[in-house]
Amino acid sequence: MMPFHLIDTLKDKASYLAYNNFLYDWSLSEQAPDRMIVRPVDPWKGSADKASALIAAAGVGERTGPIWHNEWWIPEDADDIWIAHMHGFGWLRDLRTLGGALSREQGRLMIENWINEYDHWNAQSWRAELIGRRLAMWICHYDYFGANAGEEFEDKFLGSILKQAKHLSNVISRSKDIALLESVKGLLYAGIALEGHSKWIEQGLNALKTATGTQILPDGGHISRSPQILLEALEIMVDIRSALNAGDYPIPDHLTNTIESMSSALRCLRYRDRKFGLFHGTQEGETEAIDSIIAQAGTHKRAKTSLKSTGYERIELGRSLLLMDTGKAAPAPYDKTAHASPLAFEFCYGKERLLTSCGTHPTCPQWTDALRFTAAHNTACLDYRNACEIKKDGHFGRKVTQTSVKREETKDAILLVASHNGYVPLNGITHTRKIYLSDNGNDLR
Repeated sequence: MMPFHLIDTLKDKASYLAYNNFLYDWSLSEQAPDRMIVRPVDPWKGSADKASALIAAAGVGERTGPIWHNEWWIPEDADDIWIAHMHGFGWLRDLRTLGGALSREQGRLMIENWINEYDHWNAQSWRAELIGRRLAMWICHYDYFGANAGEEFEDKFLGSILKQAKHLSNVISRSKDIALLESVKGLLYAGIALEGHSKWIEQGLNALKTATGTQILPDGGHISRSPQILLEALEIMVDIRSALNAGDYPIPDHLTNTIESMSSALRCLRYRDRKFGLFHGTQEGETEAIDSIIAQAGTHKRAKTSLKSTGYERIELGRSLLLMDTGKAAPAPYDKTAHASPLAFEFCYGKERLLTSCGTHPTCPQWTDALRFTAAHNTACLDYRNACEIKKDGHFGRKVTQTSVKREETKDAILLVASHNGYVPLNGITHTRKIYLSDNGNDLR
């Protein structure tokens, strides 16, 4: 099988030849619509502090449009985190939270400048998931930054939305993982907002059904097995449902059922401090943000004690809570953020975390890679070798393919017996771990 990084390289070269030319750009051009007929509401709270930092970095006094040029949007040392943040326009939420005429104008100027710089296909800023994120942010925040905007800006803005959405419609089938959900969301927003483009709604809903069937497991977990990615996916699902409601479109049954199942799985992966367990590329997270997403989901199912498809077991007695990773390795290509951590567990007493793994790092690639190693987790590491081989392209080579889980439970005690075969190809050893909890949670063995 051809390595994923080679496949991606070939796709990048093919995309450059197909899209970076006058004829393709001309095919995307079309008379801009007069207005948006529906503008879905963005319910999420931004950060006023981040907005203030953004404005300060721009050296804002009065109008600051000329500052925004290509050296800012994609500086020489820009990494993918910077590009995704700036070109995804999630910071519009921060500007809206800060409020005021200055932040309103700053948002409009930055959008206008982006359109001037990037109104044609660009390999970095026109990635499908970034278009999806950008379209959703532009459309749902238009009432904020577009207030008192002139006709020239409106024409340019609506024309850019139409152009980006047409390209997104052309390439959405190439997206994968959470990027596909981001792409679907943007295409649906564009189809709902622009009159005469209901075909994008149908295309987006078909892609959404396929994506959820692949990515969301029967127990509501995400195929990556990451609590953080599950949270991001649930937020997108809730936004899509809200946008369909705003446009008076029927909500598909599979979307309603998926949101309910995901909410229950997400509760399983939270502790009593209302933050996440540190599994598979996840940090503890912000309590307010997690609470908000679960509240907007509007479901009230209790946390599951077992996520058999995703591979987690949760046991609780008294004030004690333990969460254990009992699953097989995530399949490619969804293993890019997976950790080599079979049978790792974390133990909490009340709101205190007593036994934990290391989690991940939000921005530093070197730390992110290192914290995927088996040794960074509360599990057995043999001969300083990872239980799953992490290749240079970030995907797994040798990995856990077989696990077993046995759970015995009474009113007074719980026993977990689990095993994995990650080390069998190296030294023939199967790792089996037994966890016993009793005495109202005070006896852990």
